[in-house]
Amino acid sequence: MSLKVENLEHNMAKLTIEVAAEEFVKATTEAYKKNKNKISVPGFRKGKVPQSMIEKMYGPEIFYEDAANIIIPDAYEKELSEHKEIEVVSQPKIDVEQCRKGEPFIFTAEVALKPSVEIGKYKGVKIDKIDRSVSDEEIDKAIDRERESNARTISVEDRPVKDKDMTIIDFEGFVDGEAFEGGKGENYPLTIGSGSFIPGFEEQLIGAVIDEEVEVKVTFPEDYHAEELKGKDAVFKVTVHEIKEKELPELDDEFASEVSEFDTLAEYREDVKKKLTEKKEADARTKKEDAVIEAIVNDSKMDIPEPMIETQARQMAQNYANNLQQQGLTLEQYFQFTGMNMESFLEQMKPGAKKRIESRLVLEAVAKEEGFEVTDEDIDNEINRMAEQYGMDAEEFKPLVGEYEKEQIAEDLKIKKAVDYVVDNAKEK
Repeated sequence: MSLKVENLEHNMAKLTIEVAAEEFVKATTEAYKKNKNKISVPGFRKGKVPQSMIEKMYGPEIFYEDAANIIIPDAYEKELSEHKEIEVVSQPKIDVEQCRKGEPFIFTAEVALKPSVEIGKYKGVKIDKIDRSVSDEEIDKAIDRERESNARTISVEDRPVKDKDMTIIDFEGFVDGEAFEGGKGENYPLTIGSGSFIPGFEEQLIGAVIDEEVEVKVTFPEDYHAEELKGKDAVFKVTVHEIKEKELPELDDEFASEVSEFDTLAEYREDVKKKLTEKKEADARTKKEDAVIEAIVNDSKMDIPEPMIETQARQMAQNYANNLQQQGLTLEQYFQFTGMNMESFLEQMKPGAKKRIESRLVLEAVAKEEGFEVTDEDIDNEINRMAEQYGMDAEEFKPLVGEYEKEQIAEDLKIKKAVDYVVDNAKEK
């Protein structure tokens, strides 16, 4: 077996792999064994027809496609494992160049190669100053959210609907005087101001009185999901059956003692400020990382091949699908809700995929430039941390981590060191 590499533009390459004729013969025999039970020849029981007779009757090419599918993956992986200097970062585009009996089997694989990086300035990068201060308004909003979560819901009967009320309504919609499909609901829960209904609907219920029918006039948006209703004027007959509102607890020492470990409102407020400050600091660190890495990327040069971006986008799409699945949704259902398809979904992923690749490449370049190393102790500590994250005993978890995974952990730890280095050396102006 042999490999030839032809470098193409934009970090693409054409790999030509030649497999010995006898290896291809073995693959055709394997293809014969795989398919012999499907082939019928008069005078022979199924599965008992000799390979030579089948090839004589139908031509030797009958097994070539299956033989190619058998031999290509193994040959491709073997050559890449023996030539580790070739860093492929995309799925291969395979073409068979030669497939004849008694001759070497030759195929090509067009692939994207990991691009080199001409690293820009990464020490002392200057970025805009990040605000870490916590205002009284932010503290008030945090406390108000806590009051909201501890509020009581009470029924209201002595006044009309107002903004933020929780209502139970019946409604029926009409276009040109005719009721339309999907425009009717009974005992429907609606919070005024939630934006759940068509723009303008909820605001017109403000002032409505319990059990009195009101007319609500709206216009369906031009981008409404039902084609027959786009841009149409409609009238809804609505009856409010129930009105409820939230009753917030008084902002006093008693409230503070109920929602926290503190006895006074002043102490509770100081604790809220402390926690907000800690969060602001953590958020600022993330913003600083993003800003510094973006600055380094903008000052660096690299030619990222499109298939590399496509591969990253597909990985991100798969991760997104996995997250949806944990929420009980499929990607197909997500497409129905959003009107997207796989092609448009992947296109949407591409800018983020490109940014992720650029960030990784420059950080790898920084790690290499600074000679960052990772010790066995570093890797063990990270494995212990991962075990704790998965709720497993470290000794039980370690055997599940193979050599490939350890290599990935080592690379990720180098990236983390590079991130810490460029961020710690950056300056806010």
